[in-house]
Amino acid sequence: MAVETKSTTDSNLTRALGYVRTAVYVVATLIGLSILVVGTVAVIAGLKGTWHWSIHLESTIRYMATLVEYLLALLVPLFGVLVVGRWYDE
Repeated sequence: MAVETKSTTDSNLTRALGYVRTAVYVVATLIGLSILVVGTVAVIAGLKGTWHWSIHLESTIRYMATLVEYLLALLVPLFGVLVVGRWYDE
């Protein structure tokens, strides 16, 4: 029967916080890339000025808005867990 010591528990908490931090960075990066995609399509649509590219812009905004909505729903709780975990770890 193994007994967990304080250092083992701290090590597990630190490792878990590392995973949460990585997840927060990945989700935030995906949100940033989504915004970059929308901006790129918007610039192309502005330069082209045709109805065809305005349709591309509208559909891109719609799809990216759905993606960002889900990513924010994931990011907010993860960030809360990270803040509370880091506060508890100190």
